[in-house]
Amino acid sequence: MYDNRDGSAAPSFKRRRLDGGRFQDSGRSTPRDSRSAAASTPSRDVNDVPPPTDEDSKALDRDWYMGDEFGGHVFGDDTHNPFADYSAWEAQKQEEIKVEKMTSRFDARREQRNRENDAWETNRMLVSGVAQRRDMGADFDDEETTRVHLLVHDLRPPFLDGRTIFTKQLEPVPAVRDYQSDMAVFSRKGSKVVKEARQQRERQRQAQEATSMAGTALGNLMGVKEDDGDSALPVASEEDAKKGGEGKGEEGGNSSSNKFSDHMKKDENGGSSDFSRSKTLREQRQYLPAFAVREDLMRVIRENQVIIVVGETGSGKTTQLTQFLHEDGFGKSGMIGCTQPRRVAAMSVAKRVSEEMEVKLGSTVGYAIRFEDCTSKDTVIKYMTDGVLLRESLNEPDLDRYSCVIMDEAHERALNTDILMGLFKKILQRRRDLKLIVTSATMNAKRFSDFYGGAPEFIIPGRTFPVDVMFHRSPVEDYVDQAVQQVLAIHVSMDQGDILVFMTGQEDIEVTCELIQRRLDALNDPPKLSILPIYSQMPADLQAKIFDRAAPGVRKCIVATNIAETSLTVDGIKYVVDAGYSKMKVYNPKMGMDTLQITPISQANASQRSGRAGRTGPGKAFRLFTEKAFKEELYLQTIPEIQRTNLSNTVLMLKSLGVKDLLDFDFMDPPPQDTITTSMFDLWALGALDNLGELTPLGRKMSAFPMDPSLSKLLITAEEYGCSEEMITIVSMLSVPNVFYRPKERQEEADTQREKFWVHESDHLTYLQVYSAWKSNGCSDGWCIKHFLHPKSLRRAKEIRDQLLDIMKMQKMEMISCGMDWDIIRKCICSGYYHQAAKYKGSGEYINLRTNLGVQLHPTSALYAGHPPDYIIYHELILTSKVYVSTVTAVDPHWLADLGGVFYSVKEKGYSVRDKRLTETEFNRKMEIEAKMAEDKKREEQRLEAEAERSTKKKECYENASSSLFSEGYRLSGMSASPPNQKALFSVDQVTVLVVKLDDPGRPWTVVKVLQQLLQRVFFALRLALDLRAAWLVSSNLNIMFPFTREDWCSSAY
Repeated sequence: MYDNRDGSAAPSFKRRRLDGGRFQDSGRSTPRDSRSAAASTPSRDVNDVPPPTDEDSKALDRDWYMGDEFGGHVFGDDTHNPFADYSAWEAQKQEEIKVEKMTSRFDARREQRNRENDAWETNRMLVSGVAQRRDMGADFDDEETTRVHLLVHDLRPPFLDGRTIFTKQLEPVPAVRDYQSDMAVFSRKGSKVVKEARQQRERQRQAQEATSMAGTALGNLMGVKEDDGDSALPVASEEDAKKGGEGKGEEGGNSSSNKFSDHMKKDENGGSSDFSRSKTLREQRQYLPAFAVREDLMRVIRENQVIIVVGETGSGKTTQLTQFLHEDGFGKSGMIGCTQPRRVAAMSVAKRVSEEMEVKLGSTVGYAIRFEDCTSKDTVIKYMTDGVLLRESLNEPDLDRYSCVIMDEAHERALNTDILMGLFKKILQRRRDLKLIVTSATMNAKRFSDFYGGAPEFIIPGRTFPVDVMFHRSPVEDYVDQAVQQVLAIHVSMDQGDILVFMTGQEDIEVTCELIQRRLDALNDPPKLSILPIYSQMPADLQAKIFDRAAPGVRKCIVATNIAETSLTVDGIKYVVDAGYSKMKVYNPKMGMDTLQITPISQANASQRSGRAGRTGPGKAFRLFTEKAFKEELYLQTIPEIQRTNLSNTVLMLKSLGVKDLLDFDFMDPPPQDTITTSMFDLWALGALDNLGELTPLGRKMSAFPMDPSLSKLLITAEEYGCSEEMITIVSMLSVPNVFYRPKERQEEADTQREKFWVHESDHLTYLQVYSAWKSNGCSDGWCIKHFLHPKSLRRAKEIRDQLLDIMKMQKMEMISCGMDWDIIRKCICSGYYHQAAKYKGSGEYINLRTNLGVQLHPTSALYAGHPPDYIIYHELILTSKVYVSTVTAVDPHWLADLGGVFYSVKEKGYSVRDKRLTETEFNRKMEIEAKMAEDKKREEQRLEAEAERSTKKKECYENASSSLFSEGYRLSGMSASPPNQKALFSVDQVTVLVVKLDDPGRPWTVVKVLQQLLQRVFFALRLALDLRAAWLVSSNLNIMFPFTREDWCSSAY
């Protein structure tokens, strides 16, 4: 038993050695309830612990709803890393260790002399017999003698030997057009002023922490109280704790619904702009450009199966099209579906349409996103993410429940949108009654029209004015600094009109706003300027400020990400400052993760940004790059997501939909060959694909779960290991934003509380510990506040757990608990992530076994402070100043060898490199033999299918020809020979036709005339099924053969 820093009891562990020379958990010595009780022991009164503020909750919602539909978190931005400050903290600790080593290096010789003296004295005492050497027990822990080493095998299945082509795009698509260009180099360097601002903030934070004792353990002991004015988080009062802290169990109390729709209904403060506050919803609808062309639009929709609707942002195509179709009666024969690339768009638009139609959200109008379904049996208009519709096609290939589908924001070319484009091509051939409407901005509407065979384009007219575009004279090295200078130049010297500045992300935007304000204050009596930032992680009420009209004599300066390109329109924008960069999600196959990289924009993006200045009047666009760079360094169009992201989930989905050969799938832009092979290799490693690239039963089961393939496999294999109850909880906790929060004023206390839940062998088990303790404490928000946990994240994890439980029941999977045997859980986790295993190298660094990528344990990991295990598996990577592994579990190397036999094997004594090479050669030979046998079997099946098809065609041809000849008094027979007095003979194999006219032997030429008429009637039936080269007319009386070609049969010359 050990004590926490605050003196409270913490769970005890029975530990024993792993075969790899480290320790593992062999079960708990206390029952689970006692563990939860121990973990729930508070160290402070609830009144001293700050609860998550409304802003924290809103930030959590944004992190959840703005995330990817089926993928994990995307790293490269600190907004997705709640513990980003740990990097600086760790660097400070490393610096302290270095200083300590420098100060103690002069004592090294003295310590060495002392050790040598001690060893000499011990030896003399043993030799003289004064002391005796003790025998070591059988369980003596000698780390070096028991350490196990793994051999890593570089094996690939036969279908990935490089000879098979899976896509038409053989070469990878680089994220930038020219890596050596000025803009590409500057984007990699980043902004100098942003780096300086980051370093300045870090220095200020360290200085504040060094001088302030408030909120620390020492300060609490000394009774130092924090000034109320310095606290960013309010302290919970007793009434708040009672109101939000005393939960009433799992079903009641404060465990309210966590759906976005419920929270949206609470925010009813009216519109955010003067126009929305002064106009009714009906008047606002009539003002939209789409409303003015309603009749023409509906006429085109009725006349065509596919239509491309082109309209600028704010034209009303998203909110009005569904209502037009509903009012026109399309909802009577099925639902009207509208897909969105982002979750927040699907929900917010559904809320808006429900308000315009004056119905309750979830009744006539509803939405569906992953793990959240706000629809009912009465729903007619359904907004959803494109991923949800893609998963619906698994169970309903023809989407029979829908009469019309609108694919909104198609110009963004999201991954799931591109997949749906190819699927709809086949669905529309089978369902002539289904209508497809693709909405797009003007950037690439023709691409969609050509993809669907020249589908008509309907343009919703908008108001556009001329824009004067000005390029920079020379390359700009620091785009943030130059943008600030350009804004100040516009504000001081140009006419009235608001300014829109395009930046890459939150940090760039915040630094830009700070610099503009700082330099503006340094001027003498400058004009008034209202600086308004906007990015996806901002609260909605702050985002809405950009739509408010500025006070008289005040100019607005809006600093935004590419969200302002097409997703919103702000009136009054006259000047646009385009930095020329944006953050793009790019897949790194070596690291196995998607990262956000700052890259130059495309020419289409630049044109779209410039067009923002011409919405309400003539404007000017200042591009912070040269005209030469625009033409030579920028792509014409933005790279589609399908060509720059991980496709493991997509390949699994396509295989489940029956797409055997990815080369045959109709991609608008095919993905690169390397990306396809990497994704298929990952699926093969998980067991979702066999050695021929075909979907396995395990892979089909995995496709039923709307999550990463590795997490899906965990749920499936958990049934085999007997730990389904625990694993579904762990997977649910991994599917929500981080459950821990660290207020700046209570960081040390938050860390202390988090350590109470630590299971030092596994972060996965730590999450299980948190959830179990929360549930045993009645799902109380107050208990969460005491232990610095996000109640909303835990409630959302419970909702996800319930939905996963429903899926597992549909798959007829049993829910089994392993009790206190947590080694089983760790082994099950190893079965899903053995391809993400790392070995301890030393000095706190691990090496990925397959890629040799150097990684480090994240400081928030439960394994960080303890003795590092030899082998670990990890859930994800975090890319900040270093590459960290997050959510880590220590594993036995024998587990890796057993479960990941494709990659690993235990190195036996005397095992040489030659033996390893022989093992790999034998494995490859077996796979090649298996592949050849399967290929022969497949070829034989194809031959039998071809024969069966040929036989069927013969039979159909014979029946059709026989019915025609019987009507004329003749009979067509399929015999191979013609005996005497046979009426007719027809042999397809010999391509001959033998006919004998028995009732008129004296008039042989009659036979020719009759046959000519008959053959003309049956020829059209025969020519479709046969490739007849010639036909022979035989008369038994004349013994003459008349050759007839296909043209002769149709000729009237005979």
